[in-house]
Amino acid sequence: MKKINVLLLLLISFFGTSTLAQQYDIVIKSGHVIDPKNNVDAVMDIAIKDGKIEKIADNIDGKQAAQTVDAKGLYVTPGIIDIHAHVFFGTEPDHYLSNGLVAVVPDGFTFRVGVTTVVDCGGAGWKSFPVFKKNIIDNSQTRVLSFLNIVGEGMRGGAYEQDINDMDPKLTAMVAKQYKDIIVGFKVAHFSGPEWIPVDRAVEAGKLANMPVIVDFGGNTPPLSIEELFMKHLRPGDIYTHTYTLLEGNVRETVVDTATNKVKPFIWDAKKRGIIFDVGYGGASFNFTQAIPSLKAGFYPNTISTDLHTGSMNASMKDQLAVMSKFLLMGMPLNEVIKASTWTPAQVIHHEELGNLSIGGIADIAILNLRQGDFGFYDKTGYKVQGKQKFECEVTIKGGKIVYDLNGKADPIYPKAKK
Repeated sequence: MKKINVLLLLLISFFGTSTLAQQYDIVIKSGHVIDPKNNVDAVMDIAIKDGKIEKIADNIDGKQAAQTVDAKGLYVTPGIIDIHAHVFFGTEPDHYLSNGLVAVVPDGFTFRVGVTTVVDCGGAGWKSFPVFKKNIIDNSQTRVLSFLNIVGEGMRGGAYEQDINDMDPKLTAMVAKQYKDIIVGFKVAHFSGPEWIPVDRAVEAGKLANMPVIVDFGGNTPPLSIEELFMKHLRPGDIYTHTYTLLEGNVRETVVDTATNKVKPFIWDAKKRGIIFDVGYGGASFNFTQAIPSLKAGFYPNTISTDLHTGSMNASMKDQLAVMSKFLLMGMPLNEVIKASTWTPAQVIHHEELGNLSIGGIADIAILNLRQGDFGFYDKTGYKVQGKQKFECEVTIKGGKIVYDLNGKADPIYPKAKK
């Protein structure tokens, strides 16, 4: 026994106590943890080991970790999930959001705003999905999932997205089932005719693959009825994106009656039925004049998303945290904003392993600062509101590794290689 104790003392003196004591890869200290799935809303410590959440407790010894992150005064949330973005970037100038130049490379626009999972919203169809997977999904640090477009060519714009003959539910569902860990549902977008065929074929694909449909609806004059869409065509769990938009030209019905400034009664019925309402902010798909009265009436979005592409990010949308900041400003409670950006999106796309901080779960984490100051938020029309708070990402952890650190919160900033 004495020989063992002497040996232990010699090892400690040679390697130091920290090497022998390290039980965790990362310990996040003193952050205000908000985990809607597990009803956690308190200052806690989080320990991470081997890419998983190992422990959550009032106090975890930071000396037991290879890295510590001081999160005092910051919010610690599950990694953010943006379920409406366009990341099928490519080099084809005439391909719009399907291997084209308007989409963005995901890693450049995700981690810096706490997003660890992004869902490409219909850029690829069944014909182009293999290219999307090979070029983008397989080469991104960000977890990239996909809503598959009902149009085989994907979101190439123009006549391609009007071609009803290229909307094949069986082939679309077949590819979705082939890549069921990556494809999370089906997308209808930009169709400008009076027919219900695109929606119905997407829903047919959804039934064949047991996946939801997300609908970017409208384009006809006069616009087709969204009440009929919600009650007769979509299923509970299907998603209506661009919820708070008012488009020029009377091509899409609004959720708020512009004459009375009230949320239309059937909207409440649709929500009770299980229709999911997504923000899908975009370059032209959000109006404060629709959102403010909606939130004032208690009609909150189920999911907060960006519709990220080069047009929206350089216009009023900016990024995921800017959109979240706007909904916080309009009166959506902080916990609900976090939930609509983490746990609810995970449930909507049937990836419940994401969007939470459960023990043993994937260690995707966003550490956010709610900055205080004078901030201006505006929409596509120039409607501007002033706010005193704005989210900013300090640290993003993806799969147990720090992938973004704004101000060097990690100590050490780079972990020493294990011997």
